[in-house]
Amino acid sequence: MVELKTPTELDAMAEAGRIVADALAAVSEHARAGVSLLELDEIARTVIGESGATSAFLGYKPAFAPTPFPAVICTSVNDAIVHGIPGRYRLRDGDLLSVDCGVHLDGWAGDAAVSLTVGRARPADLALIDTTRAALEAAIALCVPGNRLGDLGHAISGVGRAAGYGILQDFGGHGIGRAMHEDPHLPNHGRPGRGLTLRPGLVLAIEPMFTAGGGDAYRTAADGWTLHSADGSRAAHVEHTVAVTDDGPRVLTRR
Repeated sequence: MVELKTPTELDAMAEAGRIVADALAAVSEHARAGVSLLELDEIARTVIGESGATSAFLGYKPAFAPTPFPAVICTSVNDAIVHGIPGRYRLRDGDLLSVDCGVHLDGWAGDAAVSLTVGRARPADLALIDTTRAALEAAIALCVPGNRLGDLGHAISGVGRAAGYGILQDFGGHGIGRAMHEDPHLPNHGRPGRGLTLRPGLVLAIEPMFTAGGGDAYRTAADGWTLHSADGSRAAHVEHTVAVTDDGPRVLTRR
């Protein structure tokens, strides 16, 4: 069931979104060569805890996962697309890192992700990240009443395909509110003019995921969580929580 939020509820969601943005900013600032993924997770834990929020990821176990998620952020490096588990791996110069974070605050959820480079960036990585961000912004711009869900997916895939990138087919964005994952599912591809009509109060977590090699296939790591590009090419993942309002899109996780 799709639930529409009131303006007051959107304000409450924006407070959760602010904490997500702060956590991602802190992690991004400390993502340097030699820093371990576990250290980045601890930084996010501190921001979340000191803000009075709780992690939406820690202990989360969707149907596809063999075990509950053991961290407060997902850290996906190089060919890992999404859902990477923070471990002892220490970042290296030239790595491409995607970080996803979600929190609950006063009964409301926020969810966002960023992709960044560590140290000396490869031009191809910067282009991949920039294009993934452009796809996100294209979808955000369409979050106005009367548009359709398919319009958003079509915009995302259009940007990615034009650049020759692959698109993760089985995963995408989602509704968000009191739970981190709510209806509707938002694929990163779609047909314009089709799907759910956007109405004021609808809140979506929009999250393009592109792979540089151009293929859509992926493989699941032995941990049961991390998704890697099947061809080993690098990946980028960005996300914002966005509300549809009569005044246009309202990004709830923008710092």
